[in-house]
Formats: sequence, structure tokens, C-alpha cells
Amino acid sequence: MADLPLIDDYRDLFLGRVPFLDLRAPGEFQRGSFPGAYSLPLMTDDERAQVGTCYKRQGQAAAIELGHRLVSGRVREARMRAWLDWARDHPDGVLYCWRGGLRSQTVQAWLAEAGVVVPRVRGGYKALRRFLIDELEHGLAQAPLVLVAGATGCGKTRVVEALDQSIDLEGLAHHRGSSFGHLPEPQPSQIDFENALSIALLRRLAAAGEAASSRPLFLEDEGRLIGRIALPENLRQRMHEAPLVLVEEPVEARTQVVLEDYILDLGERYRARLGAEAGDALHRQRLLDGLDRIRKRLGGARHQRLRALMEAAFAAQVAGRGIDAHRAWIDALLRDYYDPMYRYQLDQRQGEILFRGSRQAVIDFARELAAC
Repeated sequence: MADLPLIDDYRDLFLGRVPFLDLRAPGEFQRGSFPGAYSLPLMTDDERAQVGTCYKRQGQAAAIELGHRLVSGRVREARMRAWLDWARDHPDGVLYCWRGGLRSQTVQAWLAEAGVVVPRVRGGYKALRRFLIDELEHGLAQAPLVLVAGATGCGKTRVVEALDQSIDLEGLAHHRGSSFGHLPEPQPSQIDFENALSIALLRRLAAAGEAASSRPLFLEDEGRLIGRIALPENLRQRMHEAPLVLVEEPVEARTQVVLEDYILDLGERYRARLGAEAGDALHRQRLLDGLDRIRKRLGGARHQRLRALMEAAFAAQVAGRGIDAHRAWIDALLRDYYDPMYRYQLDQRQGEILFRGSRQAVIDFARELAAC
């Protein structure tokens, strides 16, 4: 095992998008991993728990012996087939366990005995995670952030998506950032989000090269939470102080954006994931639930009126009368709820306003700023 390859250039692994084979137990993988990592554990959660108990009571040698008994015979053969298949499909891949110890050493040795050599990450997942935590801190200190701000429905995410030197925080969080922002897909774990954010920042700064410390990195203005995902505190502090570009669009155009994003696009996502009937039902329920979550801030009478408008709009949609009825509750929600909140929040910001204009004007300005 000592002669088998070890890799500890973590930066190259992430920048090169090297495939990862994660040998930790399923529960460990669910708590946190890396984008695109494959979970093919050496042991199940139950097997790992048994080995851990044995280690505490009888020591390392007994625990290792138990592990080999649990993963033997047909169990080992089945897992070996999965590892060999993965190695064949990912000839440039690497493997790791929690700390680069016995689990990854064992699988690496078994694969080598079968004629397949796969490099092992020195320090395992723990070292990779530590690297990303440190890189996020370093990257945020280096990158000059500019926030894309604007009232709800102005298309901030569309601006971010149009810029090369940007990171889509809502995309990484699998959430659109409002009470109505739930997507059909589940959100990642907090650790998964932080890992993905650090990797995205690492790649953006690497792409900028020597200009990384002067070329702005554009982020959408966000609150403390995106759904249930919390922004790292160091990022929140940088965002609070960062300069802004403001997207300004008339309420009619913003209503159209909300209609496209939350009725058309979101509805299609639910149907694609769950089928037409179940998808439409859950889409409707999720939006009604989003309205209910802000009931206290809306006030009882306004909440009831908006809820009636939303229910009527969905009924009209089901009856084949199109989606235009949704404009009534969207327009009212923007004017009476989101716009006053946006104006208040903008007044609290410390960052300088660099530019304000239409969505396309902001995109053009941001591109010129990034090219300087």
C-alpha cells in the first residue's frame, strides 16, 4: 500500500474537476460532500457503527478484523464490481475516505490487486474540506464583490447568469430566495453548499488570473438565508459592505418576470419531476404555502384577498383559460408588500451605488466594469 499513489494538490483536483470516489458511509456522505462526487461506500452506516463500537471496546486490531469479516465474500465482490466499474468509467478519478486512512487504503489496495491503480487523496475528505474553508476565506478577501440588487421581479438572477465573472448563489442553494422560492429538487446540505461555493469562487478567481484582485465578482444581493441555507458569515460581511448595481424595471415588466419564473418555469419543473397531476398540485400548494408564511406581515385582510386571487388564478389555469389571472396577485404583492420592504432595505445598505438602470443596461455596465 505504501507504493500506491497519493495526491495532495487539492487545488488542482478542484480546478481540474477530477472525479471523486467517496468511500465514506452513506450518512457521512449525506452530511457533506463535493459536487459530482460518487458515493460507493466501503461500509454501510450499520457496518461502520459496529466497527466503531468494536474499536472502543476491543481496540484497533479487533475492529479491523471485524471490518474485513463484514465486507467479505459476496458483499466484497459486489462492492468491488461497483468500484471497478467506476474506475473504468473515470480513469482520471481519485478516491478518499474521512481522513485518508484505513478505508481508502484498503479499497485502493484491493483495486491494485485487481490490476487497477486509483490515486488516494492524502488526508481524505477532512483535508479537502479544510482546504475549501481556507480558500473561501482567502478568496473573499481577494475578490472585489459587486452586488446585483433591485426590487423583486427585476430579473437579478438573469443579470448574474449573463455575466461570466459571477456566482449564482441561488443556483448553488437550489432555491429562489423568497417565501415562494422552493424548487421541486431538495436543497443541498449546508456543508454541500459551502463546498460548492468555495469551489465556484476558486474557479472564478483562477479564470481571472492576475486580474483576480481587480476584476469584480458579481453576486445577487441576498439576505441571511436562501431557503434554509445560511450564507457564511464572512461572505455576509463582505456583501454588506460591497458596492451595488441596481436593476430598475417597471412593475409591469417585473410582474411578467415573476409570471415566467414562478408560474411557467416552476410549474414545468414540478410537472417534469412529478408528472402533470401531482406536479401541478404541489406547485399550487407550494405557492399558497409561501403566501401563508408571510400572512402576519401582510395582515389578515390583505392575505385573504391575495390568497383568493391566487386560488382563482390556479383554477382558471386548470380550466384552460391561461395564466394571465396570476398577474393580479403578483402585481398587488409587488406593489404593496415587496416594494416597500425593498426600499427600506436599500436605505440600510452601506455599499456605494455604482450604477442604476434597466436590466440590459446593468448587464452592459457590468461587462464594461469587468473588462477594465
